[in-house]
Amino acid sequence: MTLTVGSPAGAAPLPHAGGTGSTVRPLDKGDGGDDESDSIQEGADQRAEARTAPGVVAPGAFTAAWDAMKALPASGGDWRHTTGLVYNSDDPRYRDTSSNSSAGMGDVTGRMSAVAADDQGHVYAGSAGGGVWRSSTGGGHWQPISDQLPSQATGALALDAQGRLWLGTGEASTNSDAYLGSGVYVLDHPASGKFSTRSRVGGSELDSTTIHELRFGGNKVWAATSHGVWSHSTTDLSGPWTLEFAPNPDYLPGGKLANDPSAPYKNLANDIAIDANDPSKVVLAIGWRSGDPTNGFYSKAADGSWQRASSLGDLPTDAANVGEVTFARSADGSRYYAIDQSPALQTSNPASALDGIFVSKSGSPLGPWTRIADATKLGNSGSALNTASQLPGQQSWYDQSLQVDPTDPNHVWAGLEEVFETKDGGTSWSTPGPYWNFNFPCWSIDPTKQSGSCPQTTHPDQHALAVGSLNGKPYVVAGNDGGLYSRPVNGQVDPLGHATDWKSLNDGTIDTLEYYSVGVGKDLTYGGVSVTGGMQDNGQSMLRGGHDKVMGSNFGGDGGGTLTDPANGCNIAQEYVYLAVNVTQNCAVNDGSYLTDPSKATSFSVAPPDNAAGPDGARFIAPLAADQQNSNLWVAGGRHVWVQTQGYAIRSSTAWQSAFDLGDGHLATAVAASGGKVYAAWCGPCDVKGFTRGLAVGNADGTGWQQLTLPVDGTVPNRYLAGLAVDPKNSSHVYLAVNGFSRAWTGGPGAGVGHVFESTDAGAHWSDISANLPDVPADSLAITPSGGLALATDLGVVYRPAGQTGWERVGHLPAVAVDELQIGADGRLYAATHGRGIWSVDLCALDGNDQGDQNQQ
Repeated sequence: MTLTVGSPAGAAPLPHAGGTGSTVRPLDKGDGGDDESDSIQEGADQRAEARTAPGVVAPGAFTAAWDAMKALPASGGDWRHTTGLVYNSDDPRYRDTSSNSSAGMGDVTGRMSAVAADDQGHVYAGSAGGGVWRSSTGGGHWQPISDQLPSQATGALALDAQGRLWLGTGEASTNSDAYLGSGVYVLDHPASGKFSTRSRVGGSELDSTTIHELRFGGNKVWAATSHGVWSHSTTDLSGPWTLEFAPNPDYLPGGKLANDPSAPYKNLANDIAIDANDPSKVVLAIGWRSGDPTNGFYSKAADGSWQRASSLGDLPTDAANVGEVTFARSADGSRYYAIDQSPALQTSNPASALDGIFVSKSGSPLGPWTRIADATKLGNSGSALNTASQLPGQQSWYDQSLQVDPTDPNHVWAGLEEVFETKDGGTSWSTPGPYWNFNFPCWSIDPTKQSGSCPQTTHPDQHALAVGSLNGKPYVVAGNDGGLYSRPVNGQVDPLGHATDWKSLNDGTIDTLEYYSVGVGKDLTYGGVSVTGGMQDNGQSMLRGGHDKVMGSNFGGDGGGTLTDPANGCNIAQEYVYLAVNVTQNCAVNDGSYLTDPSKATSFSVAPPDNAAGPDGARFIAPLAADQQNSNLWVAGGRHVWVQTQGYAIRSSTAWQSAFDLGDGHLATAVAASGGKVYAAWCGPCDVKGFTRGLAVGNADGTGWQQLTLPVDGTVPNRYLAGLAVDPKNSSHVYLAVNGFSRAWTGGPGAGVGHVFESTDAGAHWSDISANLPDVPADSLAITPSGGLALATDLGVVYRPAGQTGWERVGHLPAVAVDELQIGADGRLYAATHGRGIWSVDLCALDGNDQGDQNQQ
């Protein structure tokens, strides 16, 4: 989710990160007046659109691309892991107006979507885009164990009765996630082994799906996927998966409606509940978060068919009130628990979409179920979200998790935005992990403390919970948008019910940070270069060259695009969502004194006017670039192409001027400028429903603009235009990166072929220069000083040396998306990955001029 700076209790209002200067509290309306939970949903959908529009992705696409990527010849040079160290979100150096430092979350990393733990101290963490990691010390000292797989997106992790670790790939936050998986894998000896492609269960049936949960019953493993519910034998792993139930089979791949725009939402399965005493009794939770006529709970009738349940007690059964669902069973089989998100409430109730938390005291998934909590009850349990407009569960389609204490069926943890706990089966609740500490009287911005006298909390948005133990001491682990946290099963709390013993497990040995961007500039204070970057839900990281042993966070919220002055790495512009741009000229160093003296603020909101329109004015992560020949000339893309000429000295949004209106419904996807010539790619509509894209070119002063007709000569496919790079020696020489898969894998109209295109006449004509490039979504381009061309893809980085036509694979990164490439002042190419942090490689090594660096992962 997107963190925005709130108003700490007892303090003057903090301005919104990147916004209007208005007071904003957690989950409140953002800069464009857009509800926070809607913003998260919009951001996830837009990331998917870039990779799927104009159609849907057929099974096998990512596996085939990974095989082709591995078959490429290797370039020179090895990757150096830049961000492989602790990232302190409460770094006291950066308590400026747009920072979330002092919120109380401590050391963080990227989003965790699944967690499993045993009683020997082994914790297995599945990240959204950075693979699976293992700790043998109850958390910490992490090792990646899935780097050889073609998908690093985790949907589910589960330990079976034999101690085997099962992995379902493809993150499934019911958000039409872009990072599809390659199926289910099993690891026989998870305490010491690593996943391999040979460990895949079954065939390709679950390739290009997302997997929400894996559950066991009898001799079967059940998978809740984006293509319905499937099952497989747990004893014979070689046979194909069996489709147990899909409510709308015509919308599955190969079905007559497979290419319908609504197909991705028609067969979403969220969870499976299996009776511990009779594994033949199974309940399926089927539901699209925004509602579908087939949403509901299904069980088998006497004739073997799956039928919708009509009565389960308090647990709703009508389609309007069954959305995202999570089940949890007690170890003794005496209790079943469930969380249910209501599509109807999501539409009608801005405060919360949570229908409730429920228990079946019979232990049967067929109930009867009793509601034991709703949004109001949880809000009154010590939650930081307890106003009439903001209650727990506002994002319950996105963040849901449940865990029952293995030794006590009445002791339950529930994860929504916060961590909730009951020790009496739901009669009473507490909030051991509040959203953040800003709202409580114990909070202080004092830079000598983490968050005043408040104890550490967790990062918001709880996607996974597990209980493990080490040396006989049990603990609960919470996986969320900031990584992993643990505390004793029977831990300590303060008078508000907030835990006083949370421990961050993000010790710097695990890096799953999801970067959208990277910026590099000379560090004039400490030498070397400073490296910064914006990322999903963890703001902007700041790493000072030759000095930092710990990264700090100098901007909060979702970090989008980044501009960094190559000559001075403390001149930074950071984009929050929808073009909410902030600027600093001192790395945003601040001790919080601006709260009493506003003149001491060191970050300034300078959002272009399209920001005010929210998602109607700009993409969730909108493009931002500086002119290659003039670092004071900036270009930002929303509906308009915005230009400002004050560089990092800009202090007001009024400095932006509209150079061109891309047109009603058209939003920029990429911008680039050189010598005053500007290129702006756009889409609109951007989803599969009538997808359209285009490219405009003109001058920064507003003259000479034209919309190019694409494809001019039948070359450029009708897919998302993700990246632009202009030859610094010739502004009419431009390269274009195209996202998505070619028509072999994408079913929509005009998908075409190819991913990289070149024009020497300012876009009038294009040539496909993809050559031997694997068919994989392309994200960003960079022209090296030698004239080589580097391309970021969803499966790593490739390079085409100057004067050559073939592409080479750069080093050995996992199968992780690389969102942006930047060339640093230190002669290195920097890659911002969406799930494994920032990496760099020596440019000289790419061209074979030396032996390159040793991999320092």
